Amino acid sequence: MLYMNSSRLAVAAAVGLLAALVPASASATVIELGSTTSKLVAPTCPVGVTPANCNIVLTQATALETIRDSATYPTTVKKAGVIVAFTVGLSQLDTNRTKAKADIHYLDSNHGGTTQASITVLRPKGPKSQFQWTVVAQSPIFHLQPYLGQIVQFPLPVPLAVKPGDSVALTTPTWAPVLTFQLPPKKFAYRQSRTGNCANPASTEQAQLTIGATTAYGCDYPGTRVEYSATEVTNPVQTKNYVHAPDFGAGR
Repeated sequence: MLYMNSSRLAVAAAVGLLAALVPASASATVIELGSTTSKLVAPTCPVGVTPANCNIVLTQATALETIRDSATYPTTVKKAGVIVAFTVGLSQLDTNRTKAKADIHYLDSNHGGTTQASITVLRPKGPKSQFQWTVVAQSPIFHLQPYLGQIVQFPLPVPLAVKPGDSVALTTPTWAPVLTFQLPPKKFAYRQSRTGNCANPASTEQAQLTIGATTAYGCDYPGTRVEYSATEVTNPVQTKNYVHAPDFGAGR
């Protein structure tokens, strides 16, 4: 069930106000980038997988979905606009509070601090075969611990401008329990902003955190879904041959 908190209501109110201010023929459109037939979930360990092999935590990296429900690069922008919010599905880690607390302490100690995430706007650079992306915008970092076990939407204090061809990725400078795995590898996949030791979680900071920085996304993970999406409001379309007000200052 989608977690309806005050932040989601604030986003809905802001989007509704924008739509009300723009004529229907030129209205902006609200698009959920990354939304496909598979709804966002709070990840859990698959049946039969031991806690040691439950790879639901993204660590110190930027993650970009490359396939979701067979759709390639589902967070790619098709129309210019602004990102106003993002949504993440966060694992509870463990239904036992004592075990969950131990898990959180371990992850905090080994991956740079408390669970955090932001969204990063990426622009492709160079040949597609090199999987290189440049950071063109980034949201503030949000603390996630109060929301573990939920699907939560975060409104952005300042919208992020995007252009067609940009893609939206999820970044954690520490760790975030946002991965669902053991899915069909031809239908789901994502890449991380690193090029080596891909079989193990990142243990040093390899997230894309600098505007203008370019990184190769060399680590590919078929069969895994990153539980995030981003809410875009597209730019309104100008009326054709719209009437200008007379320039009374001309010729003075």
